[in-house]
Amino acid sequence: MFVSRKHLPRRTMLRGAGVSLGLPLLDAMIPSLTATERTVASKDRLHRLGFVYIPMGCDHSRWTPQSTGVLSDLPPILSPFEAVRQQVSVISQLELRNAYPGTHATSNASFLSAATARRTESTDYFLGTTVDQIAAKKLGQDTQLPSLELSMDLIAAVGQCDNGYACVYQNCLSWSSPTTPLPPEAHPRIVFEQLFGDGGSTEDRRLALRRRASLLDAVRDEFVRLQKTLGPADQQRVIEYQDAVRDVERRIQRAEAGAADRELPDLDRPVGVPATYGDHARLMFDLQKLALQGDLTRVITFQMARETSNRTYPEIGISEPHHPLTHHGNDPEKIAKVAEINRFHVSLFADFLKQLQEIPEADGTLLDHVLYLYGSGMGNPNLHDHLNLPIVVAGGAAGNMRGGRHFRFDQPTPLANLHLTLLDRVGIPLEQFADSSGRINGLFEPVSL
Repeated sequence: MFVSRKHLPRRTMLRGAGVSLGLPLLDAMIPSLTATERTVASKDRLHRLGFVYIPMGCDHSRWTPQSTGVLSDLPPILSPFEAVRQQVSVISQLELRNAYPGTHATSNASFLSAATARRTESTDYFLGTTVDQIAAKKLGQDTQLPSLELSMDLIAAVGQCDNGYACVYQNCLSWSSPTTPLPPEAHPRIVFEQLFGDGGSTEDRRLALRRRASLLDAVRDEFVRLQKTLGPADQQRVIEYQDAVRDVERRIQRAEAGAADRELPDLDRPVGVPATYGDHARLMFDLQKLALQGDLTRVITFQMARETSNRTYPEIGISEPHHPLTHHGNDPEKIAKVAEINRFHVSLFADFLKQLQEIPEADGTLLDHVLYLYGSGMGNPNLHDHLNLPIVVAGGAAGNMRGGRHFRFDQPTPLANLHLTLLDRVGIPLEQFADSSGRINGLFEPVSL
């Protein structure tokens, strides 16, 4: 492709040596739209929806803000949100009625579906289409990937995983139909090539890797041609995007080089996954940032850990497995450790939001033009209940959300009400979703960016 005009289509792609690279939203793309297209674009082009799942609930005493209304004081677990407080809202007293009888499998399965999982240990599983996939049917029509499903766990367990429920309910957040789960990907290299490669089998991608040292090397000539057509501000945006892609490449290559010489207790772990949980999670968030910035997808789900995870967190001084700690029996020391894990997870997500806030886009920042739901399908892990779920909504939703607040319902309210509201905010109005009883009034208000 040779770029020979200043006004670029939004879907401009650079291609070379078996790879393709989307571009961030540039000033040069906006004048190319007609007046009608600009009106539509201002409402629809920047709708992006993301979901981040944390397992096994939280310590509510350190999660829940003391007052409602303005989010004036962040509790200990949520304190990492301080720098992006005005782009974050906390919602209390949401529940998942259809997740009972109260299992880890149903916590994960119901989080985005709000549906009842059929109890089975075989392949006759049945759930419901998840909210992200409803969004992807519309928002994904014009992107390279309709949606992107990510996780942190490389476990491919099958059969029965939790109290008579098939493992698929714990492994998969996203379902494109009641009988079609969408397995997430945890390996950074494979995700990178999903975003920037031309597809093919795993072996095809490995062969392609040997033929090229870097994605950016493959499209270097296209970048040179493109830069000559852009103004100074767009040139800087492209340079910063190149730097971000290059940084992710280096980190993946570094992880692969280190893993080749490192003995790992997890024999199923593919080469190329960073050694520590934090580094792995940051890399997966960076891949999300690139996917959103390049408009490669507008719908993302990310499972930060599976339910019943026995992962330890030596990075923050937690040597005990996560799952046993959540069955704390009201032991203050165990509860405090659960809270530290909760805070660590929040800090990784908060760092991601801060990065989005630093990226200019259109009339604001990238954070202004995304909408993320962060939370769990379990409330109190010691009781395995699905009441008062830990839920945070972040981002600006292209001027449709005012953050910095704490909403607390007077009585348990379906999480499906929030899903219904989120869909409405990204231009997908539905009469009902799962067991919803209505929209959440007041959460979203038009604001000036």
